[in-house]
Amino acid sequence: MPPLDIEKLSKRNHYEEITEQVKRLIVEGKLKAGDKLPSTKQLSEQFGVGRSTTREALSALKAMGLIEIRQGGGCRVIGSAPAGVELPELRSLRLNRSTVLELLEARESLEVSNAAIAALKRSAEDLAELRGIVDEMKRFAGDETEGERLDLLFHLTLAKATHNSIMVRLFESIMGHIETAIHDIRRVELYASEAVAERLYKEHSAIFDAIGLQDAELASERMRRHLQHIGSIVMKHLGR
Repeated sequence: MPPLDIEKLSKRNHYEEITEQVKRLIVEGKLKAGDKLPSTKQLSEQFGVGRSTTREALSALKAMGLIEIRQGGGCRVIGSAPAGVELPELRSLRLNRSTVLELLEARESLEVSNAAIAALKRSAEDLAELRGIVDEMKRFAGDETEGERLDLLFHLTLAKATHNSIMVRLFESIMGHIETAIHDIRRVELYASEAVAERLYKEHSAIFDAIGLQDAELASERMRRHLQHIGSIVMKHLGR
């Protein structure tokens, strides 16, 4: 297969650049639904990156609904978008910018408090459940479906560890709205990348350690840093 019309990357291990270049080829119609992509090996050589970086980009494109990754290897374009039109999830984000900002602010306020309360009130059973989730996060880093499930499960389990039913209901309500507003971006940006997933695992592990120590101040500060990291990733997709 002839090389694609792509540019070598300016940064090492920058899967976002690969994702953007391939997406642009699809948007511009240079790659159409049904077209087969070069092999991971060929793409890696053309972009001048390692195969793990290329695989992260392919996972992101899959999560966007633009390609399918077949068993035994091989990727095929299954989605398309006309030039000048953004993907629906990006339009939704920009149309609801103020709402998303308020949701993220409300989530941070609630979960920082949840972390402090859980540190003081958690039971041995709560701690064991959180430990199991963190262990699974490490095992499934880069698997977007499992990564998303485990992330939500960790924060829900932490809310339940407050032993305050109102806190749990508030968390479920806020996260339900966040999921509706930014589900696709969260999946692509947070869970499909092994590098980001590894950082998220470390952040969740640090929160868990603070809760294990029953250090409310440390748990709340680590939760605040974690959610500010998440917010910074989402913010780059919001219009000004």
